[in-house]
Amino acid sequence: MKAVALTCVSKIFPGGKKAIDSVSIHLDEGEVFGFLGPNGAGKTTTVKLLNGMLTPTGGKCHVFGINPSMEPEKVHALSGVMTEHAQMYDSLTGLQNLVFYGAVFGLSAAISVKRGKALLKQLELEDAMDQKLTTYSTGMRQRLSLARALLHEPKILFLDEPTSGLDPEGARNVHAMIRKLAQEKGITVFLCTHQLRYAQEICTRYGLMDQGRLLAAGTLEDLRGQAYSHGQPSLQPPEPGLSQKPLHYNTYPGITIKIEADGIPEAFSYKKVGSMAFEVKARSYEEIPAIVQRIVEAGNKVYHVSSNQLSLEDIYFILTENQKKEKNGL
Repeated sequence: MKAVALTCVSKIFPGGKKAIDSVSIHLDEGEVFGFLGPNGAGKTTTVKLLNGMLTPTGGKCHVFGINPSMEPEKVHALSGVMTEHAQMYDSLTGLQNLVFYGAVFGLSAAISVKRGKALLKQLELEDAMDQKLTTYSTGMRQRLSLARALLHEPKILFLDEPTSGLDPEGARNVHAMIRKLAQEKGITVFLCTHQLRYAQEICTRYGLMDQGRLLAAGTLEDLRGQAYSHGQPSLQPPEPGLSQKPLHYNTYPGITIKIEADGIPEAFSYKKVGSMAFEVKARSYEEIPAIVQRIVEAGNKVYHVSSNQLSLEDIYFILTENQKKEKNGL
């Protein structure tokens, strides 16, 4: 059974605005899935659909086999939700808030206090547990919101910009906690964010959204492959061998190889970035030894080689740019 199953899901709001356009995503239990895109891409709408707060206009969605539109209370019992702006009761202390929400989830006061204190300690809020929320900073509220989402030990966690308002150390602690939850407890994490660099550090798979459409989904390697294919469709991967020329530097979003050498053969297409530093493009890691060998065989000395693959941010911009070209018929 899939933890999340979205099949051709669309959502059109009154007035004709299409927030989600035929999105299909299937997640296994224990995945940390990064649902990525700018504000307005459809991320929060998707989370609301998966939690029964909205009903899809078309398609089907299920959480652990449950239809959120038909049985939202069953989904709520299995899921924890953390939104970007933590809404809790300012007149209550941090611990009192957790006890209140524990009761909503059907937990006894004793269990809520026990779990709440443990979570507050993990999230470095132990010293503030008896302070009213009016004294909490934005970052403290965010961490308390995460504690609330975890209080009833959900099977799936929906996080919408969970590090919003956190300082670097606080964000790092939240990252570590998310990884631990997935690895040690098997909790599925559905992470919505526009911070692509942050998502690349903790997610196992990704879905890239833009204007309600799913541009691509898969592991980082899957997405790199899709980005490479969009970079220059006419180029096909070469047969193994040393006779192949490196890719033209400015026409293909391949791996960037940084080479320190006393020279580069004129046949290479490269970018000089220092007195003895050059950048060359390749389609894959497998091409690097052949490129280095050609440089050496040409009589040059190589002192250092490193490579830089496409980042998640690079991939997103390549795919969105390609989508724009397709819309414009280019």
